[in-house]
Amino acid sequence: MNASTIKKLEMKAIVFNQYGTPDVLKLANVPAPTPKDDQVLIRVFAASVNSADYRLLSGPIPRLMGFGLLRPKDKIMGADIAGRIEAVGKNVTRFKPGDEVFGDISTGFGGFAEYVCARESILVKKPANLTFEQAAAVPMAAVTALQGLRKGGVQPGNRVAIVGASGGVGTFMVQIAKSFGAEVTAISSTKKMEGLRALGADHVIDYTREDFTRSGQRYDLILAVNGYRPLADYRRALKPQGTYVMVGGEGRQIFESMVNGPLVSRRGGQTVTNLTAAPNADDLSFVKDLIEAGKVTPVIDRTYPLENTAEAVRYVGGARAAGKVIIQIQENP
Repeated sequence: MNASTIKKLEMKAIVFNQYGTPDVLKLANVPAPTPKDDQVLIRVFAASVNSADYRLLSGPIPRLMGFGLLRPKDKIMGADIAGRIEAVGKNVTRFKPGDEVFGDISTGFGGFAEYVCARESILVKKPANLTFEQAAAVPMAAVTALQGLRKGGVQPGNRVAIVGASGGVGTFMVQIAKSFGAEVTAISSTKKMEGLRALGADHVIDYTREDFTRSGQRYDLILAVNGYRPLADYRRALKPQGTYVMVGGEGRQIFESMVNGPLVSRRGGQTVTNLTAAPNADDLSFVKDLIEAGKVTPVIDRTYPLENTAEAVRYVGGARAAGKVIIQIQENP
């Protein structure tokens, strides 16, 4: 596809011109983007919805982070994408038109659209054994899971507890932890127990029936993907030299880990920390290798067509998903 063709190209996209509920998301025809010298133009076949998309839509934190004080600067959300390269900028060396790629484009968003531009440095070739829908489920969630485990210093034989194990990040975390040789305890709700066993969890705990922090079991590493209880509870379940990593949570958990965590850690013994995940192509390549080796597979809860993106974002915002939620942008010809 040449530059003149791109300039005339229109695409379907989900746009939002104001902050608010998912109801502000609208399907529209807009001009397709043109790649810069270090970018590629991707025809997007699938994207996935992350809690980051829901938070971006709601407004307060994005406004403070420079996404637009009164109205959003970037009108198209969507961070995780999988598709085929249609055109490349003049300085691009790693990819060519026709290459199938996936990646986390949250540095600029724009994934809920038929076409998007992204820097070549943040993209990775799609795993050969995944569909576009499966590949779109991977980037943000799997890299967050990997970075959380690494921050916790996971080692073979460690006893690892994953709170919120059935969500997008949690399902990857269970599998990646197992690939590292850890003994994994997955903590979630009743209806999700069998799915977690199928992913390889050594133990599963239904938090609606059992308080894992009072069972007497101690863990080398606790990862709270959905922090829903005080820090003292988690510390009770840690070994004397254990580590707690807050990967996601509500305001109270975030404040507590940021303020009290350094104090706890300075005393020696237990370590309390939190993760700020970031897109990383090397980490995504690492996960890709695990996927192609058959050690990790994406878990997809449900798939929505592009025009139903608002419903998909609402579903993810309600924290009900068991695995990832996918937007099918267009069919692969």
